[in-house]
Amino acid sequence: MKVVEKFVSINGEGQRAGELAVFIRFKGCNLRCSYCDTMWANESDCTYEEMSPKEIHTYIKSTGVKNVTLTGGEPLLQKDMEELLKELLGDEEIRVEIETNGAVDLKPFIGEHRPVFTMDYKLPGSGQEKAMDMENLMLLSMEDTVKFVSGSREDLERAREIIEEYGLLERTHVYFSPVFGKIEPVEIVSFLMNHRMNEARLQIQMHKVIWDPNERGV
Repeated sequence: MKVVEKFVSINGEGQRAGELAVFIRFKGCNLRCSYCDTMWANESDCTYEEMSPKEIHTYIKSTGVKNVTLTGGEPLLQKDMEELLKELLGDEEIRVEIETNGAVDLKPFIGEHRPVFTMDYKLPGSGQEKAMDMENLMLLSMEDTVKFVSGSREDLERAREIIEEYGLLERTHVYFSPVFGKIEPVEIVSFLMNHRMNEARLQIQMHKVIWDPNERGV
């Protein structure tokens, strides 16, 4: 498996924001979002370390950290991901989250034991909305999160349409996150207030506040 980064930090977003987590970042993605902040990990010449599922598990255990985040790029494109999940989900001492872009079918990765998914829905500003696998929205549960990275009023309105059409507030966690430098968080708050969007949450990427927004390994 092509690992471009592995490190311990805090979860900067999601349900466990602020908690320690061990991150495994994989190379490659099937999308090219306009606001991508890890584009370097998707380039063909990006260097990586080849690791087996067993080696990844061993590294995770060596950190002593329980929260595990598999990210990218798009981690579900890794050919041994099902084997890795079998390895990790058999360990009751860790909690496994996958950050996925919404364009890869989740069904093959949902079995008797399943990871927690944090799934993006790519809004118009990303330039990638047509790539969304809409069936994934029906597979999310209250253990999971759907994230709407928004950079404009158009994005916010589209997110509301999707949330209402699929009843997401009743079935999973819903987060709104601003595109850094494109929209002010207060505008998202005003939108949530105006539409009485109870249960939806504003999410600020905590790691970009603590460290330089372009710093890696955090």
